[in-house]
Amino acid sequence: AEQLVESGGGSVQAGGSLLLACTASGDVSTACMAWFRQFPGTLPGTRREAVAMRNSGGVTNFADSVKGRFTVSIDNAKHILYLQMSNLKMEDTAMYYCAFRSRRNCPGVGSVAEQYFHEWGRGTQVSVSF
Repeated sequence: AEQLVESGGGSVQAGGSLLLACTASGDVSTACMAWFRQFPGTLPGTRREAVAMRNSGGVTNFADSVKGRFTVSIDNAKHILYLQMSNLKMEDTAMYYCAFRSRRNCPGVGSVAEQYFHEWGRGTQVSVSF
């Protein structure tokens, strides 16, 4: 099983940028990789929101709320998935999780996307202040 470790979270003012990284324990070049987030105060059992996905062919998909502000990329040699976040808003404050799906294709970024992923990191906190 892949082990995933997120890094790069922190506190930033609105309008700022952060680069999140997800380091995988093995090759993820043939997988669908994704970023999800969970907002503060979320009730237990609430699904995480899909933010961005990248399939093995490099096709990316984003939630409407982050389109034009977030980009996702991968360094296959280093087994690292990145999430570049720009023009951050207070509503981006959340715990961000990296996820691995052992398939080449990704599901859509809809509300049930979480169930299609097999491995998860522990998350990295992003806090955006006014």
